[in-house]
Amino acid sequence: MNRSFNDIQAAQYLGLKGPQTLRNWRSLGRGPAYCRLGRRIVYRQEDLDKFLEAGRIDPEAVRGAAK
Repeated sequence: MNRSFNDIQAAQYLGLKGPQTLRNWRSLGRGPAYCRLGRRIVYRQEDLDKFLEAGRIDPEAVRGAAK
């Protein structure tokens, strides 16, 4: 089942200091995908996980590229 998060919960899930970072990212067209439900902003867990995975760096790949 895919959970939904408000901006406070999404910020906590991503390990951010607070929801203002998500708000800033939205205004800049960055950050994870979100849904607008009327005036509410909702983040799906699937989209938050994709965002985290996109920023993932494999240390082995980095070491291999440095050789």
